[in-house]
Amino acid sequence: MVSNSAMACLYEKNVASRLHLVSVFCISLVVSGFAELQRFQHAIKDDGSLSFLVVGDWGRRGFYNQSAVALQMGRIGEQLDIDFVVSTGDNFYGDGLRDVNDPAFLESFKDIYTATSLQKQWYSVLGNHDYKGDTEAQLSPALRKIDSRWLCQRSFILNTGIAEFFFVDTTPFVNKYLVDKEHNYDWRAVSPRGTYVANLLQDLKVALNKSTAKWKIVVGHHAIRSVGHHGDTPELISLLLPTLKAHNVDMYMNGHDHCLEHISSLDSPIQYLTSGAGSKAWRGDVKSYKNNRAMKFFYDGQGFMSVKLTGSDAKIAFYDVLGRLLHTWKMSKPLHSTM
Repeated sequence: MVSNSAMACLYEKNVASRLHLVSVFCISLVVSGFAELQRFQHAIKDDGSLSFLVVGDWGRRGFYNQSAVALQMGRIGEQLDIDFVVSTGDNFYGDGLRDVNDPAFLESFKDIYTATSLQKQWYSVLGNHDYKGDTEAQLSPALRKIDSRWLCQRSFILNTGIAEFFFVDTTPFVNKYLVDKEHNYDWRAVSPRGTYVANLLQDLKVALNKSTAKWKIVVGHHAIRSVGHHGDTPELISLLLPTLKAHNVDMYMNGHDHCLEHISSLDSPIQYLTSGAGSKAWRGDVKSYKNNRAMKFFYDGQGFMSVKLTGSDAKIAFYDVLGRLLHTWKMSKPLHSTM
């Protein structure tokens, strides 16, 4: 693994120019610039609809009510006849997976989400805690041999026809992890970080520009807007958010803050949706928010989110650890609109 100090040195040398300029002549990159992100396909239902659950910050071997949340996910998943599950990262606490044989994969995932309705594909991104372990283990096809539901990539696209999901690896954006002396992060595939982030942003722009989906949804671990413990992520506001606004993204879904929340952008269509309450939650840890009109919902307990999409409507719902409905929100678009 590349040490934090080495990464910090690389960052000082490279980030200033490479966060804004992408060189096509860099031949040593792990992820090449101007390349298409890996794409996956998932069919919608015969009636043209799509339903899924969103959960984050969950992997605690069933503790901190993870099992209770999983039970209610199974119940709601059956009611909605979900097509898949989205995980917003921090999949395995406290330090990710040790390797592909780490029993945490069974104890925190396979043996927890056992309901029939949850035996669907899980699409996952990495969180900052996952970066404290072996990130390549979570990305490995070996885990899919243990449980075929599992699909985790750094960044990728999921196309369903009516909706395209753009999963973004947000941990490398965040500066503080580079100078964190208490933990080691697995930066092997993202060095030099400045180039990695610049290339990822460029690839995302290309993909969003090509998209003709009715709904454009971006998924990352870290919040862009949040009133939870961590709050807004400045690096995502300055680097990622302009791209989302420029390409009429409808929703940004994240975890990281251990709560449930819904914030509406006041200058774009974006709905900021936090679902990071899959296990341990932070009661009473909430910041004031200057734009009260934007703050639609906040809950400082455990739970998850559901989404149902059609060609004209999107319905978002949040549930607590007992499966009680806490908040709903509906968005509509003209039937023949692609924006």
